[in-house]
Amino acid sequence: MEIIENKALLLRVRNPQQITTVIPKSKELPGNQVVVHWGLDEAQVLRNLRIKNVPSPILGRYDWPGQHRPFDHQRTTAAFLTMNRRAFCLNEQGTGKTGSVIWAADYLLKANRIRRVLVICPLSIMDSAWRADLFKFAMHRNVDIAYGAKDKRRAVINGPAEFVIINYDGVEIVADDIERGGFDLIVVDEANAYKNSMTKRWKVLNSLIKHDTWLWMMTGTPAAQSPLDAYGLAKLVNPQGVPKFFTSFRDQVMVKLTNYRWVAKENATQTVYNALQPAIRYTKDECLDLPEMTYVRRNVELTKQQQKYYDLLKKRMVIQAAGEEITSVNAAVNMSKLLQISCGAVYSDTGETLEFDISKRYSVLTEVIEESSQKVLIFVPFKHVIAILSQKLSEDGYTNEVISGDVPAGKRTDIFRAFQNDPEPRVLVIQPQSAAHGVTLTAANTVVWWGPTSSLETYAQANARVHRSGQRHPSTVVQLAGSGVERHVYNLLDKKIDVHSKIVDLYKDLLD
Repeated sequence: MEIIENKALLLRVRNPQQITTVIPKSKELPGNQVVVHWGLDEAQVLRNLRIKNVPSPILGRYDWPGQHRPFDHQRTTAAFLTMNRRAFCLNEQGTGKTGSVIWAADYLLKANRIRRVLVICPLSIMDSAWRADLFKFAMHRNVDIAYGAKDKRRAVINGPAEFVIINYDGVEIVADDIERGGFDLIVVDEANAYKNSMTKRWKVLNSLIKHDTWLWMMTGTPAAQSPLDAYGLAKLVNPQGVPKFFTSFRDQVMVKLTNYRWVAKENATQTVYNALQPAIRYTKDECLDLPEMTYVRRNVELTKQQQKYYDLLKKRMVIQAAGEEITSVNAAVNMSKLLQISCGAVYSDTGETLEFDISKRYSVLTEVIEESSQKVLIFVPFKHVIAILSQKLSEDGYTNEVISGDVPAGKRTDIFRAFQNDPEPRVLVIQPQSAAHGVTLTAANTVVWWGPTSSLETYAQANARVHRSGQRHPSTVVQLAGSGVERHVYNLLDKKIDVHSKIVDLYKDLLD
């Protein structure tokens, strides 16, 4: 038996009567051919008959709603997911896998295969990525975010939303409600958060997965740090693909050199590949229809300390604005202080530096680094934060170098050369004005803005360090935003409006 035409599901079979008895909605044609009315049931029957390359009906009976038409790789990804109740989507960051998942889920909802979808993801992308993309690709669906106090989360879980978005650590808080909430499909974004099967986070998710639950786990960097990272993920999606106990899997993929040192076996990659199945993967290089540069924003929470000083300063600014006319100079100075607080260090009038806890923003940054397939540039607009950030990256094993006004020209040249040509460093932490012009840094394909610059020219030129001749990979610019002033500035930069030309209007909007 073979499929000879996907869209119509035209089959050539040795005995057409065998197919019509298995699939009653069939019509026999001359030449041992059968046309099957195509749906998920028919597709699954053919899959169970071990027919290869059975197409998903989404490719023929779906209108792909939303503001954008799907790229070819997105259609293929969505089709794969609809044919697999449990699966991995390992497409690289920036390939539009969120859109693929939304279309696939929407198709299953239309086909009455599922009733509700639970999206588990980092706090930083609940709104900026998932809710925003659901609005773009499935505006007709009811969407809500389960975040905040327990009662608020419960109200959302028990409400009418077809798509509910929740952060990793929020799942445990309302696990009982989720279990009763009728969620047939669970989507886990940046699934590496569940690599350790010994954590409470993993065990709670595992308890929510029933035999008929759809589960799609998304990550562009599976087992990036160690083959052992695959174990927890495989135990959720493909438990038969790994041993019952972690130590047995460790013995399969690692060899012990000393009491404190293990290294991967030669066949570890193949073992991990087999464990992380079924899976689909597209790299950016394979997605020829992708734009050359993608811009995404990730929301970060200010710490309580940051929020306190931010609110105090903003309140003082409102009082000042009520008693005097706002000048561009005053607006620029006050906005700069708000941006400094958001980034993690503010300079006092006497030149002293007050440092803030940057743990929440740093956590989001490491998420981005882990998801990046190549090296990473981090642009930090305030010099004092650079030293703090570089030290934390080093402590956590991310090899990095710093480029700022304090680094001599000769040393900068050596750092740029090593970054472009050597395996290390993986990360450059850069003061934007120090590397915004004339430097080629195409070894990176991810640019992270720790906080926004107020100069449109600096912003554009800094991004161009990776987006220039010699770049072999589509690139991604990630904006970290934790405060109103940061979002205002990013919005102007996105619209290619020079911030300085709108500084007074921006200041008034911010205070309002």
